Amino acid sequence: MYNYKLFIPTAGIGSRVSGQSNNLNKGLIAIDNKPVLSHILEKFHPDVEVVVALGYGGDYVKQYLEIVYPERHFTFVEIEKYEGEGTGLGLTVNSCKEHLQCPFVFVSNDTIFEEQLYFDEIQYNWLGYSTTKAGNDYRSLELDDDGNVISLNDKVKDSEDYSYIGICGIKDYKDFWKYMNNKKSLTMGESYGILRLLENHNFNSFKFKWYDTGNERSLSNAKEKLKSEHQPNILEKDDEAIWFANNKTIKFSTDTNFIKDRVNRIEHLDFYIPEVIDSSKNFYTYDFVEGEVFSKKVTGKKFEYLLSWLDDFWKPVSLDDATHEKFFDDCERFYKNKTLERIDLYYKKFINKDIGEMVNDNKLPPLHTVLDKINWSWISDGEPTRFHGDLHFENILVNKTCDGLPFSLLDWRQNFGGSYQYGDIYYDLAKLYHGLIISHDFINQNFYNYDRDMNNVYYDFHRKNTNIECEKILKSYVVGKKMEWKKVRVITALIFLNIAGLHHYPYCHLLYYLGRTMLTEELK
Repeated sequence: MYNYKLFIPTAGIGSRVSGQSNNLNKGLIAIDNKPVLSHILEKFHPDVEVVVALGYGGDYVKQYLEIVYPERHFTFVEIEKYEGEGTGLGLTVNSCKEHLQCPFVFVSNDTIFEEQLYFDEIQYNWLGYSTTKAGNDYRSLELDDDGNVISLNDKVKDSEDYSYIGICGIKDYKDFWKYMNNKKSLTMGESYGILRLLENHNFNSFKFKWYDTGNERSLSNAKEKLKSEHQPNILEKDDEAIWFANNKTIKFSTDTNFIKDRVNRIEHLDFYIPEVIDSSKNFYTYDFVEGEVFSKKVTGKKFEYLLSWLDDFWKPVSLDDATHEKFFDDCERFYKNKTLERIDLYYKKFINKDIGEMVNDNKLPPLHTVLDKINWSWISDGEPTRFHGDLHFENILVNKTCDGLPFSLLDWRQNFGGSYQYGDIYYDLAKLYHGLIISHDFINQNFYNYDRDMNNVYYDFHRKNTNIECEKILKSYVVGKKMEWKKVRVITALIFLNIAGLHHYPYCHLLYYLGRTMLTEELK
């Protein structure tokens, strides 16, 4: 048994990281593909009770913690007023008073540290600090030669003192709460109670290896410093995410139907995907599968082996006349209607106009005139098979211990035109081709260029030699199966146009102009 609780306030809107939070609570911002909250929780023993204050994005936080850490004991406190006048950390802290009538550790939800805190009890009051100079960004600590806290100071311009990092242990909780019963605490947060405690109680100090995620500059630094070499290259999106925590893979989406459909597809994908162990409105999880994504293992021979393995996965589906007609209509909506909607989203999001432009010194006509040349009946005449739906190399795992299965397919599409069972094999082939052209790891390393000078656009990107080799292998495979390579290329171009509006600047523009260039070339 532990004589203390862990307290994490997550109610605030995180306005200082609004550019990187993807409309999530800042505690769910991923560092090394793992939310900040997980970085914090996993530094404490699983048996320690956790009090979490919920506000902005609170439902996602609650779902995440319950589905990822079912073994932990959480108490969730809803903070109804977390934005506007009269709100702040002090109100959040005081709202959790009745659940913290014992010693507790306070950790801000934008604080990451490397040290494990597996102690059995809080024996004294303490404050956490970093040797990072406080500057004017953080409160600072003044310590004596024995590491005892002399004072906790306000933010001061160019302070040379050590930074208080938003983590502390409160042993004398009764006095802390007595002092927090003051209007000044509403604006000062836990610091007010600490300052008053310091007047009558001793505080020790703990030094931490600390990473702040509370503003855009420090968040970017934390992402860079804590990035693991072997993590998959996952491009961030506004409305969905993949995280890894507590030996689980976690898929998140703001769209509840997206999650429901993903889960409903499981029975049609058999043993080709990991077993989903739990799901909620906005999440599903499966046990973490040991291995490496195919993008890190790809060679020509391995790619040939992958295609032969996918032969069994792409099981043809026989359709009667009526169902085949519906499949044709589904393909048309999927390829044509969705493309037009997504292009419109791109234009609205980035205030671009569809005009003729010089792109890499080549004159490109307006996109709508190119789209008008597409024979949509030809595109929509698909081949129904079992399908994945997002089959690029980051979603193909080379299993470490395969038990007869060399690969696992990850992050499958939720449906194809509403169907869970079958989709167009051409879409899977185009997704493979998409991954051979654009490497996520190169994008993450910014190995691409985009520039605009009036109506002149320039773009370029790095490609791996192995991917160029694999492109030839894929073409040979398609032709050998009596399928059309031209259709694969056209659909790949449509994919680039589809996803342009979903990604960050300037990658979004690279995708748009790449798709536009490919489509123009194929439809000359």
